[in-house]
Amino acid sequence: MKPPTLRFERELLRAGAQRLAAIDEVGRGALAGPVSVGVVVIDRSTKAAPTGVRDSKLLTPDARVALVPRIQQWSLAWAVGSAGSDEIDALGLTAALRLAGERALAHLDVVPTVVLLDGSHDWLTRPAVQGDLFDDVEPDPLGFQSPRVVTKVKADLTCSAVAAASVLAKVQRDALMVELSAGFPEYGWDLNKGYASPDHLDALRRRGPCALHRVSWNLPGLESSDDADVNPQLLL
Repeated sequence: MKPPTLRFERELLRAGAQRLAAIDEVGRGALAGPVSVGVVVIDRSTKAAPTGVRDSKLLTPDARVALVPRIQQWSLAWAVGSAGSDEIDALGLTAALRLAGERALAHLDVVPTVVLLDGSHDWLTRPAVQGDLFDDVEPDPLGFQSPRVVTKVKADLTCSAVAAASVLAKVQRDALMVELSAGFPEYGWDLNKGYASPDHLDALRRRGPCALHRVSWNLPGLESSDDADVNPQLLL
Protein backbone atom coordinates (compact mmCIF):
# COMPACT_ATOMS: atom_id res chain seq x y z
CA MET A 1 0.00 0.00 0.00
CA LYS A 2 1.31 3.42 -0.96
CA PRO A 3 2.01 5.79 1.94
CA PRO A 4 -0.29 8.79 2.34
CA THR A 5 0.70 12.17 0.95
CA LEU A 6 -0.39 15.81 1.23
CA ARG A 7 -1.52 15.90 -2.39
CA PHE A 8 -5.24 16.28 -1.68
CA GLU A 9 -4.68 18.68 1.21
CA ARG A 10 -2.52 20.88 -1.01
CA GLU A 11 -5.23 20.92 -3.68
CA LEU A 12 -7.64 22.35 -1.11
CA LEU A 13 -5.07 24.89 0.04
CA ARG A 14 -4.34 25.98 -3.54
CA ALA A 15 -8.08 26.39 -4.08
CA GLY A 16 -8.14 29.17 -1.51
CA ALA A 17 -8.08 27.65 1.97
CA GLN A 18 -5.59 29.42 4.22
CA ARG A 19 -5.46 26.79 6.95
CA LEU A 20 -6.70 23.22 6.67
CA ALA A 21 -7.77 21.14 9.67
CA ALA A 22 -7.53 17.40 9.03
CA ILE A 23 -9.78 15.37 11.33
CA ASP A 24 -10.17 11.70 12.19
CA GLU A 25 -11.96 9.87 15.01
CA VAL A 26 -11.26 6.79 17.10
CA GLY A 27 -13.43 4.80 19.49
CA ARG A 28 -16.57 4.80 17.38
CA GLY A 29 -17.08 1.04 17.74
CA ALA A 30 -15.94 0.61 21.33
CA LEU A 31 -18.33 -0.60 24.03
CA ALA A 32 -16.81 1.57 26.77
CA GLY A 33 -14.98 4.85 27.10
CA PRO A 34 -15.11 7.98 24.96
CA VAL A 35 -15.00 8.73 21.29
CA SER A 36 -11.97 10.88 20.54
CA VAL A 37 -11.33 13.19 17.61
CA GLY A 38 -7.87 14.26 16.52
CA VAL A 39 -7.20 17.41 14.51
CA VAL A 40 -4.03 18.53 12.76
CA VAL A 41 -3.79 21.95 11.10
CA ILE A 42 -1.54 22.66 8.14
CA ASP A 43 -1.11 25.53 5.69
CA ARG A 44 0.60 26.09 2.35
CA SER A 45 4.04 26.25 3.96
CA THR A 46 3.73 22.85 5.66
CA LYS A 47 6.30 20.33 4.49
CA ALA A 48 5.72 16.60 3.96
CA ALA A 49 4.54 14.69 7.01
CA PRO A 50 7.07 12.92 9.21
CA THR A 51 8.33 9.63 7.84
CA GLY A 52 6.21 6.73 9.03
CA VAL A 53 2.89 8.55 9.34
CA ARG A 54 0.12 6.13 8.44
CA ASP A 55 -3.46 5.48 9.47
CA SER A 56 -3.16 4.63 13.16
CA LYS A 57 -4.70 1.18 12.61
CA LEU A 58 -1.72 0.20 10.45
CA LEU A 59 0.91 1.10 13.07
CA THR A 60 2.14 -0.70 16.16
CA PRO A 61 1.48 0.98 19.52
CA ASP A 62 5.16 1.85 19.91
CA ALA A 63 5.31 3.37 16.43
CA ARG A 64 2.25 5.51 17.13
CA VAL A 65 3.66 6.82 20.40
CA ALA A 66 6.99 7.63 18.77
CA LEU A 67 5.25 9.65 16.06
CA VAL A 68 3.29 11.90 18.43
CA PRO A 69 6.00 14.49 19.24
CA ARG A 70 7.08 14.57 15.60
CA ILE A 71 3.50 15.22 14.44
CA GLN A 72 3.02 17.89 17.08
CA GLN A 73 6.20 19.68 16.00
CA TRP A 74 5.40 19.30 12.29
CA SER A 75 1.84 20.66 12.36
CA LEU A 76 0.80 24.28 12.58
CA ALA A 77 -1.55 23.34 15.44
CA TRP A 78 -3.08 20.17 16.85
CA ALA A 79 -5.62 19.01 19.42
CA VAL A 80 -7.67 16.02 20.57
CA GLY A 81 -11.23 16.30 21.86
CA SER A 82 -13.41 13.61 23.44
CA ALA A 83 -17.01 12.89 24.38
CA GLY A 84 -17.67 10.40 27.17
CA SER A 85 -19.87 7.34 27.28
CA ASP A 86 -22.50 9.29 29.22
CA GLU A 87 -22.67 11.82 26.39
CA ILE A 88 -22.88 9.05 23.81
CA ASP A 89 -25.82 7.58 25.74
CA ALA A 90 -27.52 10.95 26.11
CA LEU A 91 -26.95 12.38 22.62
CA GLY A 92 -26.32 9.42 20.34
CA LEU A 93 -23.05 8.56 18.65
CA THR A 94 -23.18 11.09 15.80
CA ALA A 95 -23.90 14.06 18.08
CA ALA A 96 -21.21 12.86 20.51
CA LEU A 97 -18.69 12.70 17.66
CA ARG A 98 -19.67 16.24 16.71
CA LEU A 99 -19.19 17.39 20.29
CA ALA A 100 -15.74 15.78 20.46
CA GLY A 101 -14.79 17.42 17.16
CA GLU A 102 -15.98 20.82 18.35
CA ARG A 103 -13.98 20.45 21.53
CA ALA A 104 -10.85 19.61 19.54
CA LEU A 105 -11.34 22.61 17.26
CA ALA A 106 -12.00 24.87 20.25
CA HIS A 107 -8.57 23.97 21.70
CA LEU A 108 -6.70 25.17 18.61
CA ASP A 109 -4.89 28.49 18.80
CA VAL A 110 -5.55 29.09 15.10
CA VAL A 111 -8.82 29.13 13.16
CA PRO A 112 -8.99 26.72 10.21
CA THR A 113 -10.77 27.84 7.06
CA VAL A 114 -11.60 24.34 5.81
CA VAL A 115 -11.90 20.93 7.46
CA LEU A 116 -10.96 17.66 5.77
CA LEU A 117 -12.97 14.83 7.30
CA ASP A 118 -12.35 11.13 6.79
CA GLY A 119 -15.33 9.22 5.41
CA SER A 120 -18.39 10.03 3.30
CA HIS A 121 -20.59 11.61 5.97
CA ASP A 122 -20.18 15.08 7.45
CA TRP A 123 -20.86 14.38 11.12
CA LEU A 124 -19.14 17.61 12.20
CA THR A 125 -21.50 20.25 10.81
CA ARG A 126 -24.48 20.84 13.08
CA PRO A 127 -27.84 20.28 11.36
CA ALA A 128 -29.79 23.53 11.59
CA VAL A 129 -32.99 21.75 12.63
CA GLN A 130 -31.20 20.15 15.55
CA GLY A 131 -29.05 23.07 16.63
CA ASP A 132 -31.31 24.23 19.44
CA LEU A 133 -31.47 20.73 20.91
CA PHE A 134 -27.69 20.38 20.94
CA ASP A 135 -27.21 23.88 22.30
CA ASP A 136 -29.47 23.05 25.25
CA VAL A 137 -27.33 20.04 26.13
CA GLU A 138 -23.87 21.44 25.33
CA PRO A 139 -23.22 25.05 24.27
CA ASP A 140 -21.34 25.40 21.02
CA PRO A 141 -17.70 25.58 22.21
CA LEU A 142 -16.32 26.97 18.96
CA GLY A 143 -17.48 30.52 19.43
CA PHE A 144 -17.30 31.10 15.68
CA GLN A 145 -18.95 29.73 12.57
CA SER A 146 -17.89 26.17 11.85
CA PRO A 147 -15.45 25.90 8.95
CA ARG A 148 -16.48 24.45 5.60
CA VAL A 149 -16.20 20.65 5.69
CA VAL A 150 -14.88 18.48 2.85
CA THR A 151 -15.27 14.72 3.17
CA LYS A 152 -13.06 12.12 1.52
CA VAL A 153 -13.49 8.36 1.68
CA LYS A 154 -10.37 6.59 2.95
CA ALA A 155 -8.68 9.89 3.70
CA ASP A 156 -6.96 8.22 6.65
CA LEU A 157 -5.18 5.96 4.15
CA THR A 158 -4.36 8.53 1.46
CA CYS A 159 -4.03 11.90 3.20
CA SER A 160 -1.03 12.45 5.47
CA ALA A 161 -2.64 15.11 7.64
CA VAL A 162 -5.71 12.94 8.32
CA ALA A 163 -3.48 9.97 9.13
CA ALA A 164 -1.51 12.17 11.53
CA ALA A 165 -4.75 13.24 13.23
CA SER A 166 -5.73 9.60 13.63
CA VAL A 167 -2.42 8.84 15.35
CA LEU A 168 -2.86 11.66 17.87
CA ALA A 169 -6.42 10.59 18.69
CA LYS A 170 -5.53 6.91 18.97
CA VAL A 171 -2.56 7.44 21.27
CA GLN A 172 -4.46 9.76 23.60
CA ARG A 173 -7.55 7.54 23.79
CA ASP A 174 -5.50 4.35 24.30
CA ALA A 175 -3.59 5.97 27.15
CA LEU A 176 -6.85 7.03 28.77
CA MET A 177 -8.30 3.52 28.53
CA VAL A 178 -5.16 2.05 30.11
CA GLU A 179 -5.49 4.57 32.93
CA LEU A 180 -9.18 3.80 33.41
CA SER A 181 -8.49 0.07 33.37
CA ALA A 182 -6.78 0.34 36.75
CA GLY A 183 -10.18 1.03 38.33
CA PHE A 184 -11.99 -1.66 36.32
CA PRO A 185 -9.40 -4.41 35.71
CA GLU A 186 -12.01 -7.11 35.11
CA TYR A 187 -12.82 -5.68 31.66
CA GLY A 188 -9.25 -5.77 30.33
CA TRP A 189 -9.28 -2.25 28.89
CA ASP A 190 -5.50 -2.06 29.13
CA LEU A 191 -5.44 -4.59 26.29
CA ASN A 192 -8.75 -4.22 24.42
CA LYS A 193 -9.17 -0.42 24.89
CA GLY A 194 -12.91 -0.88 25.39
CA TYR A 195 -13.60 -2.77 22.16
CA ALA A 196 -15.55 -6.02 21.92
CA SER A 197 -12.76 -8.51 22.53
CA PRO A 198 -13.71 -11.99 23.85
CA ASP A 199 -12.46 -11.19 27.37
CA HIS A 200 -14.37 -7.91 27.48
CA LEU A 201 -17.58 -9.57 26.29
CA ASP A 202 -17.16 -12.37 28.82
CA ALA A 203 -16.69 -9.87 31.66
CA LEU A 204 -19.82 -8.00 30.57
CA ARG A 205 -21.86 -11.21 30.63
CA ARG A 206 -20.56 -12.14 34.07
CA ARG A 207 -20.53 -8.76 35.80
CA GLY A 208 -22.67 -6.45 33.71
CA PRO A 209 -21.63 -2.96 32.60
CA CYS A 210 -19.99 -0.28 34.69
CA ALA A 211 -20.46 3.49 34.65
CA LEU A 212 -18.08 3.88 31.70
CA HIS A 213 -19.94 1.52 29.37
CA ARG A 214 -22.29 2.76 26.66
CA VAL A 215 -25.42 1.37 28.26
CA SER A 216 -27.69 2.67 25.49
CA TRP A 217 -26.09 0.03 23.27
CA ASN A 218 -27.14 -3.62 23.13
CA LEU A 219 -24.41 -4.81 25.50
CA PRO A 220 -23.99 -8.33 26.85
CA GLY A 221 -25.10 -8.33 30.47
CA LEU A 222 -28.04 -6.03 29.73
CA GLU A 223 -29.96 -8.45 27.54
CA SER A 224 -32.01 -9.93 30.38
CA SER A 225 -32.59 -6.65 32.19
CA ASP A 226 -35.82 -4.74 31.61
CA ASP A 227 -34.42 -1.44 32.86
CA ALA A 228 -30.80 -1.92 31.75
CA ASP A 229 -29.43 -0.81 35.14
CA VAL A 230 -25.71 -0.38 35.58
CA ASN A 231 -24.19 -2.67 38.20
CA PRO A 232 -24.11 -0.41 41.30
CA GLN A 233 -20.99 -2.15 42.62
CA LEU A 234 -19.09 -0.98 39.57
CA LEU A 235 -19.99 2.69 39.66
CA LEU A 236 -17.20 5.24 39.89
